[in-house]
Amino acid sequence: MNVLIVGSGGREHAIACKVAESKKSDKIYAAPGNAGIAEVAECVNIPAMDFPRLIDFAKEKDVDFVIVGADDPLVAGAVDEFEKAGFRVFGPRAEAAMIEGSKAFSKNLMKKYNIPTADYEVFTSADKALEYLKKVKYPIVLKADGLALGKGVLICDTEGEAFAGIRTIMQDKKFGNAGDTIVIEEFMTGPEVSVLCFCDGDTIKPMTSAMDHKRAKDGDKGLNTGGMGNISPSPFYTKEIEEFCMENIYKPTMEAMKGEGRPFKGVLFVGLMLTPEGVKVLEYNARFGDPEAQVVLPRMKSDILEVMEACVDGRLDEVELEFEDNAAVCVVLASDGYPLVYDKGKEVTIKEGFGKDGFYLYHAGTKFVDGKIVTAGGRVFGVTATGKDLKEARDRAYKATELVEFENKYMRTDIGKKAIEG
Repeated sequence: MNVLIVGSGGREHAIACKVAESKKSDKIYAAPGNAGIAEVAECVNIPAMDFPRLIDFAKEKDVDFVIVGADDPLVAGAVDEFEKAGFRVFGPRAEAAMIEGSKAFSKNLMKKYNIPTADYEVFTSADKALEYLKKVKYPIVLKADGLALGKGVLICDTEGEAFAGIRTIMQDKKFGNAGDTIVIEEFMTGPEVSVLCFCDGDTIKPMTSAMDHKRAKDGDKGLNTGGMGNISPSPFYTKEIEEFCMENIYKPTMEAMKGEGRPFKGVLFVGLMLTPEGVKVLEYNARFGDPEAQVVLPRMKSDILEVMEACVDGRLDEVELEFEDNAAVCVVLASDGYPLVYDKGKEVTIKEGFGKDGFYLYHAGTKFVDGKIVTAGGRVFGVTATGKDLKEARDRAYKATELVEFENKYMRTDIGKKAIEG
């Protein structure tokens, strides 16, 4: 098959590498792609949101299968447009991608269908939100309703911080229209676990678990980011918890989306919090997580195109989903200053060692300038290594970070530490 991957981040690079391993893939295209994706696919300079040009390109190149990786095009209806043009495409339609596109929608869905989640209230008025904040228990969580690049969540320890958060999200519009509506949610404690699930509208099959590290600084300090590193599997996600989630979260979510006339096909990301009161859903996303994909996909034994085709065709129940009995750790190399202010355009030096023996280098924010790779974003690379267990994978991943150099390189030094130490 000729395959087109829509997106340009580390997630899309991980997908592209897995597609390249598939016995069903012939030619791979990526739009717009990045400097790393260019090693396994032909990159074309078409933005992920330019649906007419993407469709024209897919027709011109006789593309057989389209994979939409990123959240913005999914929520904006990329799958719908490709389907109208006659393409087979992996990902949820806009009506189903709403599960990520609106936190208010997803919270209301969970309440309606008795899926365990934190208590919450939804506000469209900053004044009413401020009144509500005068009588809540702290800490409290503020969430911009719409897409905000994984950064529209503020944990506020005091009333003063919460008031400032309302100003940031709803009045100063730091996240644009995503902050027109806000969800105010009770603060939950416990280990976080991410579970990515393949879905065909009826059947849902969870992949191996993962655990993100969202905060910018060591010790889970600093601002929320798109993710500073990841591990797989999560030692906190036991067989008993997996069984509970299947019966009380995964299957009910599929039924809920069907019940709302929004059947979900593609990858459903379920963010879980293992609280003292039990497992609760933190959030849903409508695609592979980033950097969850960078630890889950290297462990996947099944042919990714066979699984994705089964999702599109509604026959996921016929496919075996298998993962290696090992572990993976991803350490994100960022531009110092991320997620606030940081310099781009720094030349990158990559030494040999990736692409073999369980070492992977996923490009998240890079581009070619005059034939050289330079930094082009806050998160620049995901350095992933596999090992027989988390400790070995972690040791190998941190060793591999030494193979990449650029002027303002920054990383957390404690990815996976807490999980390994229990």
